[in-house]
Amino acid sequence: MQSFFGRASRNQRTFRPKKSAPAGNNGMKLKRHIDATLGSGNLREVVRLPVGEDLNEWLAVNTVDFFNQVNILYGTLMEFCTPATCPTMSAGPKYEYRWADGVKIKRPIEVSAPKYVEYLMDWIEAQLDEESIFPQKLGAPFPPNFRDVIKTIFKRLFRVYAHIYHSHFQMILKLQEEAHLNTCFKHFMLFTWEFQLIDRAELAPLRELIEPILVGH
Repeated sequence: MQSFFGRASRNQRTFRPKKSAPAGNNGMKLKRHIDATLGSGNLREVVRLPVGEDLNEWLAVNTVDFFNQVNILYGTLMEFCTPATCPTMSAGPKYEYRWADGVKIKRPIEVSAPKYVEYLMDWIEAQLDEESIFPQKLGAPFPPNFRDVIKTIFKRLFRVYAHIYHSHFQMILKLQEEAHLNTCFKHFMLFTWEFQLIDRAELAPLRELIEPILVGH
């Protein structure tokens, strides 16, 4: 996929540098496990919790990976996803997403798709950098609400996929990135389903795409 990575590097200013796996605990070992099993092509196997490993560590390392994937995918579309082309963050005519983080913006506000994604990536990056949520030190505990934070991250990353498929798939085809997008999304959905990270109702905008993934594994 030379064109994909070529475009990504040219758009360096439009998305963040890759985040690294959490350094604490088994972070790097689990990251190596993901990379090794991805090569097998069996995504169902890739998402499973390795025997004897801690679930929270597995969720943490994969969350960083999925954040990086969505970051890069969206980065290739930045010049086509603008306030003019996408004045709202939507996934087709029935679904519109408003932004709130509960801290700086407490009430949901309507923003353009690129602004929503900017807010989202800033918010996720802040969660990943917060050591009380994503521990970096060996043996440091995960917080009691860790799974809730993960679920919110995944729900919001899904919205970026939903926007890409509904609003920019023709451009994805033009850029010949559809195989990469589909593989990333399949991996994301199988992991989400394995650990029940997104409520069914949230998946409605891409239901027709998701059902064959889950049934056809």
